[in-house]
Amino acid sequence: MSRVVRFHELGGPEVLRVEEATVGEPGPGEVRVRIEAIGLNRAEAMFRGGYYIEPVRAFPTSLGTEAAGVLEAVGDGVTDLRAGDPVSVVPAFSQNDYGVYAERAIVPAAAVLPRPDWVDAVTGAAVWMPYVTAYGALLDMGGLRPGDTVLLTAASSSVGLAAIQIANRIGATPIATTRTTTKRDLLLKAGAADVIVTDEEDVVDRVHAATGGRGAEFVFDAVAGPGTARLSSAVAPGGTLCLYGALGGGDTPFPLVDAMRRGLNLRGYTLYEITTDPDRLRRAAAFVTSGLRGGALAPVVDRVFDLSDIVEAHRYLESNAQFGKIVVTVDH
Repeated sequence: MSRVVRFHELGGPEVLRVEEATVGEPGPGEVRVRIEAIGLNRAEAMFRGGYYIEPVRAFPTSLGTEAAGVLEAVGDGVTDLRAGDPVSVVPAFSQNDYGVYAERAIVPAAAVLPRPDWVDAVTGAAVWMPYVTAYGALLDMGGLRPGDTVLLTAASSSVGLAAIQIANRIGATPIATTRTTTKRDLLLKAGAADVIVTDEEDVVDRVHAATGGRGAEFVFDAVAGPGTARLSSAVAPGGTLCLYGALGGGDTPFPLVDAMRRGLNLRGYTLYEITTDPDRLRRAAAFVTSGLRGGALAPVVDRVFDLSDIVEAHRYLESNAQFGKIVVTVDH
């Protein structure tokens, strides 16, 4: 038996329950992981609430796609992993099929990466979603180059902070946005070249002032919604506006005529483009691992909760008060 977090209806954090369940043995192409730490992601709150890009198919259901632990068993056909290996689980599967909010979880072997001995469980649970998301958008898909400027919305999120570090690592210039002054100094300390406080400053005017009127070659936006049309004016001619979230809610208008006139690119993106492609995931893992080893990349962990406090952890996740990653640890 294993403690597993499940929910039996859509709703707020209060619908999450810690229950006992039989985990069983991994099937072909699967592994069973003894979970030590879990990385919380906005997608899980959206899935729980019924407004994620993928609806819940049946109840009860588990959730969670990012964790670190130790392999306990491998299924048929799994030849490159073995019991006892320290690993990280990366988001590469539907929460309708698998979930890692648990003491033990079965996941696809393709969603598991070896965890070096020098990477502890909390770091191993905090690193992959943020850094693969940012790497995939900025470098693999976006082709960000040294000297380019990248504008980052929701910059105090774990993905935003990862994007700041990646931009700095390749010699690009990260400009962060934040709604109030509360997190401005933290973002500068985290490596942002400039910070725009959106409640007090106009994003487009500030970006053009910072780039000599050129605009940002890449805009990495987690908000979308009604402000997208205005945000597109901050993109340099021929640049890219990449949407990877929808925190703003509502429709997302886009000024097509202006985009055609200035040669702008609009791109939707999720990290599953990377994590479900073995070759692209291999390159992403190599980039992130080398950055961790050299110290250029270091996940920012805001708070750590215990699995028994998962409801409170989700309340904190939805408060938007965090700066970086929220991690849940599992005592055995």
